Amino acid sequence: MPTFSLNFVLLFSLICISGAEISSKIGINYGQLGSNLPPPSLAIEMIKSMKAGRVKLYDANHEILRLLSGTNLQVSIMIPNNEISDIANNQTRSDEWILNNVVPFYPDTMIRFILVGNEVLSYASDRDRHVWTDLVPAMRRVWQSLKAQNLQIIRVGTPVAMDVLETSFPPSIGTFRSDIRRTVVAPMLEFLNETRSFFFVDAYPYFPWSANPMDINLDFALFNGNFEQIDRGSGLVYTNLLDEMLDSLIFAMTKLGYPDIRLVISETGWPTTGDIEQPGANLLNAAMYNRNLVKRIMAKPTIGTPARPGVVIPTFIFALFDENQKSGPGTERHWGLLSSDGSPNYDIDLTGTKSSVEYDPIPVVENNVPFRGRLWCVAARGVDLMELGAAVTDVCNGGDGICEELTPGRECYEPVSVHWHASYAFSSYWARFRSQGGSCYFNGLAEETTTDPSSGLCRFPSVIF
Repeated sequence: MPTFSLNFVLLFSLICISGAEISSKIGINYGQLGSNLPPPSLAIEMIKSMKAGRVKLYDANHEILRLLSGTNLQVSIMIPNNEISDIANNQTRSDEWILNNVVPFYPDTMIRFILVGNEVLSYASDRDRHVWTDLVPAMRRVWQSLKAQNLQIIRVGTPVAMDVLETSFPPSIGTFRSDIRRTVVAPMLEFLNETRSFFFVDAYPYFPWSANPMDINLDFALFNGNFEQIDRGSGLVYTNLLDEMLDSLIFAMTKLGYPDIRLVISETGWPTTGDIEQPGANLLNAAMYNRNLVKRIMAKPTIGTPARPGVVIPTFIFALFDENQKSGPGTERHWGLLSSDGSPNYDIDLTGTKSSVEYDPIPVVENNVPFRGRLWCVAARGVDLMELGAAVTDVCNGGDGICEELTPGRECYEPVSVHWHASYAFSSYWARFRSQGGSCYFNGLAEETTTDPSSGLCRFPSVIF
């Protein structure tokens, strides 16, 4: 899911603020995996100016917690995944974590949630599975530490992704995965119910829609309100994809005997751009999704979901900034309301009072249908040649014949240039490993192209979509 030189006054004037002075239910995820991000002091001022009511951190950064003192922003902090097992097996370690990261700041900084890990149940190596078993014990340790400090007002939870479900459509058949249902999820729900805490979910309609853009209506994913589906199992009528996703979790919890645990949307949003083959990642869709989301969450009276009408769902938009140092597909780096330099990607009113006609128009981007054709992965223009050369060495040293055609005397050896060799190596690697999760990124040194870079007898491998 991070130096700075922009003038404060100029940058502050760029932030799009509108609406009445009201307490917002909308929160913002503040990640820092980016270069040249505004300093935390300015980032907090931006969050306040945007009328957000909550902020979620991916750690317990002491500088940021101090800056949040006296702001009236409700704060969520996080224990990293790699500390879970230690805390689960050592109450003293848990006590120390609370003494170091909560007690010095509360109540001046309004810490409301401690999140134990992030999407722990989405990782499945042998080591990760060990952390699964430590997750709920760690949550209980943290709760005991809070009770020892009379801080039960702070709730303990853990964010999960939608992949905790084995079945999710229609919502009424929502069921947790069999490998975690009884061993992890049921004890977690027992804990959340005992402590009156919340089930935190990272819910992104973009992902199911982009995986099936010809089968799921885009307007249904964007809350545009001109499409509906009926769940034949429950009889409930759905007008948007997010409600279906949330209710599938509610039905899954009900099947385990916990029908009343409240939800928090710990992450949601829509990417502003992505790779060529990633449909629908554009400014217009991102603005439409987040604006409509805010309208829905902020509506009076509260809308809730079909399975829980009228119930408030605290919601955190992902994210404050684009995080340009994230690896993976292009969308990973482009979820921000603001770009990585702090300028706005699009106007948004987090109070929900601004009507859609008050926003300036955003140009339509024609990438709402899947790309069909060939793509190549080549060295990006203007990148550092030393870094490029090092990347070629890394790729070619990996073996698997990736760079066989670049050896002296072979078809792609000439011209002997770093850019040429990098382009071939990147294309060859991507074509070989994309099916296993490989991406055309290489720490920002590569980019996708629809133009075949092949020349003469040298044929570049491609990926066909």
